[in-house]
Amino acid sequence: MVLGRVLGCYSDRVVVRVEGRELSCRLRGRLRRQALGVVAGDLVRVAAGGPVPVVEEVLPRRNLLDRPAVANVDQVLVVFSYRDPPLDLGHVGRVLVAAEKAEVGAVMVLSKADLLAGEERDRVRELFHPVPYPLVVTSAVTGEGLGELHPLLEGRVSVLAGQSGVGKSRLLNALRPGLGLATGEISPRIRRGRHTTRLARLLDVNGGMVADTPGFSRLELGGVDPRQLASLFPEMVALAPHCRFADCYHRAEPGCAVREAVEEGRVAPWRHRLYLELLQEIEEGLPW
Repeated sequence: MVLGRVLGCYSDRVVVRVEGRELSCRLRGRLRRQALGVVAGDLVRVAAGGPVPVVEEVLPRRNLLDRPAVANVDQVLVVFSYRDPPLDLGHVGRVLVAAEKAEVGAVMVLSKADLLAGEERDRVRELFHPVPYPLVVTSAVTGEGLGELHPLLEGRVSVLAGQSGVGKSRLLNALRPGLGLATGEISPRIRRGRHTTRLARLLDVNGGMVADTPGFSRLELGGVDPRQLASLFPEMVALAPHCRFADCYHRAEPGCAVREAVEEGRVAPWRHRLYLELLQEIEEGLPW
């Protein structure tokens, strides 16, 4: 048997890269019966000697993003636009929290910068300045920011995550000319994108592998204790020990260092609002 990496999963086959070749494989029966038996990014053992290669075993996963399903990820690139479609801070924040939960690094990527006036760019930087993740401003049209993304991708398995219509496929086409991914237009009625990517699949881009994933509108944060939620907000981790009460939930408690930092601009107000929303949803047992 040989070791390979799964590039994509389809209804009747799995594409696996083995020693520089892409093999169309079928799954051993027990793997087909498992809900997430094989996903893009999995390291697998393949029996390649027969007429049809067979995936026999999935090696232990370092991590797993289950929506979209991609394994062994090094970083998430959270792609968003300021308009067309309009910026959804809640969605961006929830993807960042999901990345923290999966113990995966994150980079914020503003797309369609060619559409923005100067004051809109200033507004974006104002919103994201206190957020402790890198921000790369990009345009697939002008090439702005692509040089900053190149070294971030090299040697890593990355996931492009973001709502439909924010330009993930267009950005990948710009990063790797000739890729030819289908791109969608914005729906004039709801101002959101139409899905053009149907399945998570790994693509070779700039010396790394990038998972182009379907756009999605909801994420799940299962299995998080409300007392641990603040640990998924890096800017709150260093502040929490300075709260007056060790069990501070950063809501209305006196002497809360997190709320003080929000008032002083050291923590983005929208991040604190998102934390409170998630805290309530977790306490009420709601999916988000």
